[in-house]
Amino acid sequence: MRVEIWSDIACPWCYIGKARFEQGLAGFEHRDAVEVVHRSFELDPHREPGKVEPVIPLIAAKYGATVTQVARSEERIAEHARAEGLDYRAGGRDHGSTFDMHRLLHLAKEHGAQSRLLELLYRANFADEQSAFGDERLLELAVQAGLEREEAQRVLADRTAYADAVREDEAAAGALGATGVPFFVVDGAVGVSGAQPPEVFRAALDEAWGKKARLTVVGPGGDAGDGSCGPDGCFIV
Repeated sequence: MRVEIWSDIACPWCYIGKARFEQGLAGFEHRDAVEVVHRSFELDPHREPGKVEPVIPLIAAKYGATVTQVARSEERIAEHARAEGLDYRAGGRDHGSTFDMHRLLHLAKEHGAQSRLLELLYRANFADEQSAFGDERLLELAVQAGLEREEAQRVLADRTAYADAVREDEAAAGALGATGVPFFVVDGAVGVSGAQPPEVFRAALDEAWGKKARLTVVGPGGDAGDGSCGPDGCFIV
């Protein structure tokens, strides 16, 4: 059975949702028969490469909110992350294009290192003091995940490498009606939108096991207040 997960490294609910899904999977009787595939979804696909800005002032300007309001929103998201045992820096993080990250994840998939690289990227973006953006930082993380530095460097230098794979993933998400992430599709039969509790993921796995049915979606999509990030962001009012 295959579980496909559309997510973006810039999305805090994707970081949280990954942990919750893994808890649900751990309690699934047939977990050893489950293949997990991570799919690309950029929340900010038109962002200029190399343009990196502090997260909190960026969100404040986007929503017309104060820096204090956004900082409080970030702290509330941090509480959800910490409840799942995840480290989360509510302040001082950067935001930039995640396109190169997604391209590297497709390279990592070919080497069986996709899940490890994704874990490292999430931690770098949400927990580490050092920024997750920039070629040197991405190369460092790629090597930690088990990729050859020279191969990862070639991919980063060629912006067409795996670009089609990223766009195909995003097109597939659109075809499924996913307007926000995280978005989970279990065996092509059951969809789960947002960072739902572990028991929701466990129920979706149970429902999809051995079934071939039309896709049904559990949970609303694209609303940051419901545990997902959409085109308008992840700000909690």
